[in-house]
Amino acid sequence: MQKSVRYNEGHALFLSAVARKEGTKRGYLSKKAAENSRWHEKFFALYQNILFYFENEQSARPAGIYLLEGCTCERAPAPKMSTTGKEALEKQHYFLIVFGHDGQKPLELRTEEESECDEWVEAIQQASYSDIIIEREVLMQKYIHLVQIVETEKVAANQLRTQLEDQDTEIERLKAEIIALNKTKERMRPYHVNHENEDPDIKKIKKVQSFMRGWLCRRKWKIIVQDYICSPHAESMRKRNQIVFNMVEAETEYVHQLYILVNCFLRPLRMAASSKKPPISHDDVSSIFLNSETIMFLHEIFHQGLKARIANWPTLVLADLFDILLPMLNIYQEFVRNHQYSLQVLANCKQNRDFDKLLKQYESNAACEGRMLETFLTYPMFQIPRYIITLHELLAHTPHEHVERKSLEFAKSKLEELSRLMHDEVSDTENIRKNLAIERMIVEGCDILLDTSQTFVRQGSLIQLPSVERGKLSKVRLGSLSLKKEGERQCFLFTKHFLVCTRSSGGKLHLLKQGGVLSLIDCTLIEEPDASDEESKVGGQVFGQLDFKLVVEPSDSPSFTVVLLAPSRQEKAAWTSDISQCIDNIRCNGLMTSVFEENSKVTVPHMIKSDVRLHKDDVDICFSKTLNSCKVPQIRYASVERLLERLTDLRFLSIDFLNTFLHTYRIFTTATVVMDKLADIYKKPFSSIPIRSYRSYTQIHNHKRGEHINDKSPRLCRKFSSPPPLSIPSRTSSPVRTRKLSLHSPITSQVFTNSERTCDKEFIIRRAATNRVLNVLRHWVSKHSQDFEMNGELKMSVICLLEEVLRDPDLLPQERKATANILRYSTHTNTTYVSTHCPLLQAEGAECFESLSAMELAEQITLLDHIVFRSIPYEEFLGQGWMKVDKTERTPYIMKTSQHFNDMSNLVASQIMTHTDVGSRASSIEKWVAVADICRCLNNYNGVLEITSALNRSAIYRLKKTWAKVSKQTKALMDKLQKTVSSEGRFKNLRETLKNCNPPCVPYLGMYLTDLAFIEEGTPNFTEEGLVNFSKMRMISHIIREIRQFQQTPYRIEHQAKVTQYLLDKTLIMDEDTLYDLSLKIEPRLPA
Repeated sequence: MQKSVRYNEGHALFLSAVARKEGTKRGYLSKKAAENSRWHEKFFALYQNILFYFENEQSARPAGIYLLEGCTCERAPAPKMSTTGKEALEKQHYFLIVFGHDGQKPLELRTEEESECDEWVEAIQQASYSDIIIEREVLMQKYIHLVQIVETEKVAANQLRTQLEDQDTEIERLKAEIIALNKTKERMRPYHVNHENEDPDIKKIKKVQSFMRGWLCRRKWKIIVQDYICSPHAESMRKRNQIVFNMVEAETEYVHQLYILVNCFLRPLRMAASSKKPPISHDDVSSIFLNSETIMFLHEIFHQGLKARIANWPTLVLADLFDILLPMLNIYQEFVRNHQYSLQVLANCKQNRDFDKLLKQYESNAACEGRMLETFLTYPMFQIPRYIITLHELLAHTPHEHVERKSLEFAKSKLEELSRLMHDEVSDTENIRKNLAIERMIVEGCDILLDTSQTFVRQGSLIQLPSVERGKLSKVRLGSLSLKKEGERQCFLFTKHFLVCTRSSGGKLHLLKQGGVLSLIDCTLIEEPDASDEESKVGGQVFGQLDFKLVVEPSDSPSFTVVLLAPSRQEKAAWTSDISQCIDNIRCNGLMTSVFEENSKVTVPHMIKSDVRLHKDDVDICFSKTLNSCKVPQIRYASVERLLERLTDLRFLSIDFLNTFLHTYRIFTTATVVMDKLADIYKKPFSSIPIRSYRSYTQIHNHKRGEHINDKSPRLCRKFSSPPPLSIPSRTSSPVRTRKLSLHSPITSQVFTNSERTCDKEFIIRRAATNRVLNVLRHWVSKHSQDFEMNGELKMSVICLLEEVLRDPDLLPQERKATANILRYSTHTNTTYVSTHCPLLQAEGAECFESLSAMELAEQITLLDHIVFRSIPYEEFLGQGWMKVDKTERTPYIMKTSQHFNDMSNLVASQIMTHTDVGSRASSIEKWVAVADICRCLNNYNGVLEITSALNRSAIYRLKKTWAKVSKQTKALMDKLQKTVSSEGRFKNLRETLKNCNPPCVPYLGMYLTDLAFIEEGTPNFTEEGLVNFSKMRMISHIIREIRQFQQTPYRIEHQAKVTQYLLDKTLIMDEDTLYDLSLKIEPRLPA
């Protein structure tokens, strides 16, 4: 038999009497009985957090007691009754007290007045002690803070008191000297004045004067002390001390983290590697924990020094500690450089079950506090920036005349330099890691990717058409070829090579035996079919002008042609623009080398090596240590004039620079300025080489020849007489070979004599200038067509310049053809986005959810998501427009994408909640999870997140009975999908998945918007000197390029109007409140 609970009845009766007389709230309420659901009128009294009720107001003993601690009180709707009692119900107002534990029914009460009901609800809600406890905690924190301030003030007062005591000692010493001087003076007086005869009134006056002088002196000192305590200097010193204390605490925490890394992971894994059956090798342990132990010892020493300095407080001298620390911080360079590789080694080791089990055992240690090994390996990555921020704050509160300010500034500058070096080395190795990742994907391997100068440009799927000699299509196989299965190729473009691979059924890549690795220096790009080639005409009509050719003419084997088919016009324009840019960079480099150097075998022209403006910092430009594809340091900061000069410099053009410039130029200049610069380069080609560099070279070159070139020669202007030919082709030469010798000559294909250099130099520079202008325009028009659609004046400027180029009588045939192609493309109206939306509006009737298969839903969700995603113009990603007040006007397409995401998520949640029975809801959840898994297979990670976010809504997540009916396989699959798209670690898993993902793909846009917001808020667009922060522009451009790479590759999914009509039907969507109310109706809350 369960014993009854005892309580102090006498004290309860005393409290009830107090409540009846002095309670917070008193009055009659109707209480619903638990046995027969009838209402009884009782007298209630609320005292603190106890609610008493009596039979009537005169009752001495309470009829019942309720403890209100932890309960909730809210208004309740009137119960449903017959029409006869409806009028009586309208006069009653109900409220409910729900207790915070299971097993106790809620207390139902009612009043006749609505105001009285509201007063009772508010009084009961405020009866809990929890708010008082929270307020007490807040007051305690304030009290502790005030105590710390008082202690600090006491210490400052002690210092001042010590100073005052020193001053008093000095005053006493001075008084003693004055007395001694007075005595000496008195001895020198001829006569002695008798003070005893002094008037008593004068003595009183002197005494009062002495008292007043003492009082004024003490008052003055008090004012001086109070003024100093309230002065900015004292406040700055207090903040400075607080920064030092925080730094000591952070250093203590960091040393503790390193201690856990070494003692809980490194040393145990070393022991495990020495066992009989090692789960990991010593080499892998060294790769994962490179320099970790050394870093721990270094910071233990630094931490001990900091604690010793704190012991000598308030004399805080820290600069000498940083002087000791700085020379040893270079070990962080190796750690940061190795960090990505260490995580890859760790991921590979985790595939071993024994190691994974052992690692989980180490991670379960209480000292790790649930953190994984990857987390501890990441901590040292942020230590150097943390020191920089601390020193920056410390210097902000250190006076300029402080004894250690210069030392702290020196330490901060050294740390910033080290941080830049680490950042540049990480950026430099990113390209190498990308190349190695692609090299590992290829089964046969690829040696050319081991070249560190090989820069990745783009990748994607293209269809290779069968070809025979002379690059003509085979009519025999054209009709029977299954393009998708037999001809699909995975292509990779680098700055020097083009790789063509096939993909096996297992997903592995294999290089083609013939034409798998194409050297771009041997290639000629043919973008459009030749009008004189009948078979090319037929091919163009069949494939909608989506094909292009690469004519390969290697020096040691017969020539052949690779014909590739792009999935869309935009995709073709992007591929041909990048391939042409790479080929032109290689050949223009060789062309300039053959003209301006005696030996044409080097890969970089002499003027690049001799022009210090290309790699040395100046007042209007600053470089990083990282080299671009042209082997020239990347720009960190630069003025607009220097950026435009770099854009049009004939000696090189980095693809990364061109992409960054065209993506972000609207931040620091206008399209009109860029267009005027290109027109100026075409009309004055010698201005494309900075005159300082050209003069320095020509002086050296002319000194060798004993000749001088007149700067005002007519050859420097555009109109000139016909120059001698660059080469005289033989009768057996093919047109392609002639073209290669005329302009796109490789470095060793053509050798100039000294006399030929003199007469052909100006002609070649003008041809190269024309080629550079055409390259920039082709890249601009094909990849950034929105600039011209929104700016009619810019479009007319381009057309006028291209028409002027076409009127040049000395234009080479290939240049004329390229100019005509750009002109044709620029006059073509782009209606891609309009046409993609039109089919979605044409549907006669929508299907219901039950009649649609998971595959149909996933495919059409993917199609809709990609259409909305690809419609976003890249300029909306600039300037954080989606976070501004006028975001709808500034970034309408990003807002539409966000709205589409919310609508699809609401549709999933609404469809599940429409079912009344548990089994149907569980089946609906299982079907949506299957749709999400198919979206994952289709690389639609936005669709996966739409569905998983809907299933995680509170209205659905709380349906315990429904989830109990969902199968274990579905729950496991959902956990896997949620882990893939989780936001943990800045979407770490999703980023890793996207790295290994081949387009087409729909990523989650919010991840990229977060990255862009982080970049925008973390670094300014311009430096204090007014220079453009081009490193920031490069980071923004890389993110935009990744987004556009996914935008440009379309899905080959057939549109089904009835399915999309269902998915876009907004009448099926419920808002959040409606969903939650329906959820409560389906599965009410359990009674308390």
